[in-house]
Amino acid sequence: MGAIERNRYRFVPEFSVIQQNGAIHVYKQGDFIEEIPFQFSGEYPEHDLIEELVNHYCKDRDI
Repeated sequence: MGAIERNRYRFVPEFSVIQQNGAIHVYKQGDFIEEIPFQFSGEYPEHDLIEELVNHYCKDRDI
């Protein structure tokens, strides 16, 4: 699962299968902005979950 780019923002997901949690690290032009934590079940987070979190983040911040 790679990074997602939207309007000069880069969203980099990282997760732990053992702990069943993860975070999407948000960067703007290479500078770290914040972290979006999430939880999941199964072997890995679904791509749709990551996309939904990124879409929600962008909509809330008018990105």
